Amino acid sequence: MNGHLILLLHAHLPYVRHPEYEYSLEENWLFEAMRETYIPLLDVLERMVNDGISPHLTLSISPPLIEMLNDELLRKRFVRYMDNLIELSEAEKMRTKKSAFEPMAFLYNNEFKRTKRLYCERYKQDIVSAFRKLQDKGHIEIIASAATHAFLPVFEHYPDAVKAQIEIGVKSYVHNFGRQPSGFWLPECGYFKGLDSLLKDAGIRYFFVESHGIIYGRPRPSFSIYKAVMSPAGLMVFGRDSKSARQVWCASRGYPGDFSYRDFYRDIGFDLPLDYISRFTHLNMKTFTGIKYYRVTGNTEYKLPYSRLKAMERVSEHAMHFIESRESEIKRLSEFNFCPVILSAFDAELFGHWWFEGIEWLNIVIRGISEGKKSFAIVTPERYFNECVNSETVQYIHISSSSWGEGGYNSLWIGEKNHQLYRHLHKMAERMALLKQRIIHSPIHLSTHSLIQRAINQAMREMLLSQASDWPFLMQKGRAQEYAEDRVKGHIERFNMLFGMIENGNMEESILKSMEESNRIFYYTLPSDSRLS
Repeated sequence: MNGHLILLLHAHLPYVRHPEYEYSLEENWLFEAMRETYIPLLDVLERMVNDGISPHLTLSISPPLIEMLNDELLRKRFVRYMDNLIELSEAEKMRTKKSAFEPMAFLYNNEFKRTKRLYCERYKQDIVSAFRKLQDKGHIEIIASAATHAFLPVFEHYPDAVKAQIEIGVKSYVHNFGRQPSGFWLPECGYFKGLDSLLKDAGIRYFFVESHGIIYGRPRPSFSIYKAVMSPAGLMVFGRDSKSARQVWCASRGYPGDFSYRDFYRDIGFDLPLDYISRFTHLNMKTFTGIKYYRVTGNTEYKLPYSRLKAMERVSEHAMHFIESRESEIKRLSEFNFCPVILSAFDAELFGHWWFEGIEWLNIVIRGISEGKKSFAIVTPERYFNECVNSETVQYIHISSSSWGEGGYNSLWIGEKNHQLYRHLHKMAERMALLKQRIIHSPIHLSTHSLIQRAINQAMREMLLSQASDWPFLMQKGRAQEYAEDRVKGHIERFNMLFGMIENGNMEESILKSMEESNRIFYYTLPSDSRLS
């Protein structure tokens, strides 16, 4: 074997739960990802295993996503969401009868029914447990991530906040997967000097950064990103391969932009009258339904009808191109007398959600590498760590600051439209540290002990949720900007209210209970005593 490929998918969505509304547009973000990515991914991985293929895929599932997948309210609402889509697809079968779109209407109807059947019957509405079983049997590796997907470099000078993100993320992992994680996905690949020491304190053995985090490291890495290096704290570090990323990720030059693939944006939720669509979505606005009849076609408003057959032909061609490209690269690198490892890391939602054909592409790639006589194999980081690394030959370097966001550093997260957030987020971190110290050194009356503890825990939740990288991203990009701003403001206001209640000793249980119901997250990770230590 001349080399190795790590295929890593990072699954994450911001924590969204709105029990106060019967239907929520933002909850559909989760339902779309479940329908288009997570359930199809589980299905294709299990089919590989049944065919005698161990996929060795690496998967990061963020704690907020896990919490939502495990939430009983959201599970029930997903089933309702699928019922509504099935009803819509039945109507589409009638509307498109004898037209060029009729075959796709039938395809969607069948897929929606199958997805609901998989979720309710095979997975018993428990996707997290299904992924856990695949890991327990050694077919995939699941790695941990930060508690609420905070972009950690913006909290470099608030180590308690960074520690909380890491430690609660690890506790969430242990609770849900029954083992200590070895690897850790840094949200947005965000790294700053000294972060590796905090990861080591939490029991992590390796993590991942964007390519220039290693390329610009000191001393200069002898094998660039194609051999894992060791951080100053003694953690193994893998650098993301930008070449393979561009082939798959880039909308303009990558595979998903091919003119034969389904166009993401041409959805009947925008093309058809609102009074027709809203009968099924129960939302008084135009929105995505997942039913799309057109292909990419090109940079034009005029889109050609989607051909499933043509798209599947292109998927096979692109999968083989990806395999051949990695084989060529590994053979070239092997001439330098070392065993290269290529890290191809992507957002999980690229496959199936953004790129409709992406799950099938992944299926063909993994099968093609596993079944073909290739000079390389897919390997998990844990296996690479245990079998392929000789500590005497691993180079120690100081990792450079980096992220995989636009520009490669921090400008996306601290930009013109979102920089004002951080004085509030930093103030919350300072107040949380102050609150912990005051509680530690102050006697608490027994009658108020449980309420104060609950208030402290809820304040911690509000602080962590406000730090999610999703909100500054959406604000900077101008996508769902108003919702993102409202979410952060809401967490800040609730935190400040709790802080005042705790400081004054004036606890109002009804207010606290309302906050707890809205953000039911991390109930098993936060401390049960009043010291929050």
